[in-house]
Amino acid sequence: MSQALEAVEKAAGKTRNFQDPPLEKWDPPLSGEIDIEIDSEGQWIHEGAPIHREAIVRLFASILRRESDGHYYLVTPGEKWRLRVQRHPLMITDFDREGEDLLVTLNTGRRWRVDAERSLYLDSDCENVAVVRLPHGLTALATRAAWLRLVEQAEERDGQPGVSSAGQWFPLLPS
Repeated sequence: MSQALEAVEKAAGKTRNFQDPPLEKWDPPLSGEIDIEIDSEGQWIHEGAPIHREAIVRLFASILRRESDGHYYLVTPGEKWRLRVQRHPLMITDFDREGEDLLVTLNTGRRWRVDAERSLYLDSDCENVAVVRLPHGLTALATRAAWLRLVEQAEERDGQPGVSSAGQWFPLLPS
């Protein structure tokens, strides 16, 4: 494991709240670039090898943000490391219903409700597959299996297939 990866893991490990660390409050100077890439399938790769420890991926995903410069960073109170993301940093592995709400499950195990803030849209660069906007400038792309499960839940409004959640309507065909 590289020194940069160890430093980020150590600094992030001091964070008490792994679900929602206060990334918006942290503004450390850039520490540099770290040899981590998230590939188009959501696989985290460090120095050319997949990161197999799910706990590390979950930890790093919890401190990941996209900044206004379009780059992605692992951020702790004292460090900020730039990494590479091929398409979307997270993957949606499932869509399910809880009452009137549509919930997404991410490859990190985290679940989010689709609503006006965490909206669903179709990514034309990814064959119009569903993507959900997440906090801190992040996005999650549906896996093929999750996308098919979402399509099965579609209903029709005004001749347009889509899904509703939290009082919002999300079309499943490009406009």
